[in-house]
Amino acid sequence: MTRLARNLQTPHDPAAACEAELNGQRLIFDPLGALVMPDHGLLCVSDLHLEKSAAYARRGQMLPPWDTLATLRLLEAVIARHNPSVVVSLGDNFHDRRGADLMPGEFRSYLESLMSGREWIWITGNHDPDGVGTLSGTQADSLHFAGLTFRHEPGAACEAGEVAGHLHPAATLVRRARGVRRPCFALDARRLIMPSFGVMTGGLDLDHRAFNGLFEKDKLTAHLLSQGRVHSFAYKALRG
Repeated sequence: MTRLARNLQTPHDPAAACEAELNGQRLIFDPLGALVMPDHGLLCVSDLHLEKSAAYARRGQMLPPWDTLATLRLLEAVIARHNPSVVVSLGDNFHDRRGADLMPGEFRSYLESLMSGREWIWITGNHDPDGVGTLSGTQADSLHFAGLTFRHEPGAACEAGEVAGHLHPAATLVRRARGVRRPCFALDARRLIMPSFGVMTGGLDLDHRAFNGLFEKDKLTAHLLSQGRVHSFAYKALRG
């Protein structure tokens, strides 16, 4: 069963989500991979990478062209679940610079319908530095909101309350010499790095050198997404 089918067929259990705190703000980690700030009506997703298969096709590499629709359906599901007044899309919204302009009309209409009636903020990423073209919403390089700073790439010097994407964190839980690897929210006392929300995206394990220096490992928790639930493990406990 695909990630999409598994999550949309299972009714949401509030206990499947996970609560945490960053810089004094209450956070909810939704098992679909979205961050919710319930006290502010804000929902955040990262690394949608819309139109990824189309971007590959333009370069001569054919992939199944289902990723944009599948990602939008997941986005619709998580918006329906939380009904946010503000949505932040945390960069790499499209897989390349041309994705927003060449997006098929039916997908554009679908996305615009999800945006209707709420404030929508597009943070620019390294894949889409020119923004999202003529789509509705506000485009920005970063957002400061309720004591948190939302940006695409984690900063070299972390200010308290940073929420970033870009690295697609994943974690491997090892038990009885067997490992299970899942995307995750990675959180310590100062920084949160979001999992990628797009269905056709890979991930980097928290042990990858790209994460070196980004977290205080003794305060790092990995909130793993698995089978419609969020499972939380201290970084030091992942290896058993």
